[in-house]
Amino acid sequence: MSSKKVQSELPARAFLVHDHEECSRSLMDAAHAICAERGLRLTPVREKVLELLLKSHAPLGAYVILSELAVAGFRAQPPVAYRALEFLVENGFAHRIEKINAFVACNQPGEGHAPVFMICNDCGQVAETSEKIGSGSLDLTARAIGFDIQHTVVEAQGRCAGCRERAPL
Repeated sequence: MSSKKVQSELPARAFLVHDHEECSRSLMDAAHAICAERGLRLTPVREKVLELLLKSHAPLGAYVILSELAVAGFRAQPPVAYRALEFLVENGFAHRIEKINAFVACNQPGEGHAPVFMICNDCGQVAETSEKIGSGSLDLTARAIGFDIQHTVVEAQGRCAGCRERAPL
């Protein structure tokens, strides 16, 4: 499965009803394919961390990941989790959400994009949408003043539709 196919099939689904097992499976398959294409190793611990991130659309902190790794029988030392997370982020399989210091699986692995995160303050789920690098109004503004944007992450906090429906007025 090519990474381009994954991108077109996986819009921001966290707040939408979808087949999460298929969502996770297709993203894991994409990670395996990308690693094979690039000659990267998705070691057992890296794969387990990605699997943990794919369990839901809620972000996970490094220490939650570390404790889950210990339950799964992996060495429970912070460098193990941090190295796996670093690999996943560097290779486009996961993102670090700065505002809450947590990680989520990327829904467009291997694609050059500027992630835009919608973070629900109530349920904690995160939806990732994106903008192609170089295509937004921020890029146009930056170019107008001679600035070259190399990395952009937008994090918007609010309330998802499900939480708004459940909350009293």
